[in-house]
Amino acid sequence: MKCVIYRAERKPDAYLYIEREDDFSRVPEALLKLLGRLEQVMALELTADRRLAQADPQQVRLSLQQQGYYLQMPPNDGATLQ
Repeated sequence: MKCVIYRAERKPDAYLYIEREDDFSRVPEALLKLLGRLEQVMALELTADRRLAQADPQQVRLSLQQQGYYLQMPPNDGATLQ
């Protein structure tokens, strides 16, 4: 599964994962407003053996399939907003 990762301007260390570059159609408008301007930082293939620094790749893939995005918040920020 392909994945594109964006850094949020208004929420330091928050990253939004989506399936297709610049396709935010499945991301709630309220979340996009909360995050502010998004800057693409990486595109990668999420495979079964792929490791991510701050997220569980299986959870990311599941979230992308079910809701079209995955929001990674800093570990000290509490619960992830999904």
